[in-house]
Amino acid sequence: MVKVLVIDNSEVIRNLLTEYLTDLGYVVENAINGLDGIEKALSGDYDVVICDIHMPKRNGYQVFSEVSGQKPNLPFIMTDSLPDTLAERAVNEGAYACLSKPFNLDQVKKTIDQLLAKARTK
Repeated sequence: MVKVLVIDNSEVIRNLLTEYLTDLGYVVENAINGLDGIEKALSGDYDVVICDIHMPKRNGYQVFSEVSGQKPNLPFIMTDSLPDTLAERAVNEGAYACLSKPFNLDQVKKTIDQLLAKARTK
């Protein structure tokens, strides 16, 4: 069973992704800000993290950097509503992808499917 951690300060986005991914058969947990996300990512056992870039208490780049330093094989999909260099830096440093908000839910599924297929071939 695939376990996903969704880190986003927007309750609407968290609920949307949780409902959609749960309907697809994933186990989904949420974090409401960057600091909460770091704690959950480091203490949990996830197959993928979907993480917003712009959040309080740690931005998504900081979350990615801290977690990937301790769990380098945990794949991140970043989400971003404001184009800037933080998402680009995360992808350049190993995040799997960055989806621009507003994203299409089919895009989310396709990205997770590609990530999981790539992980199975390793």
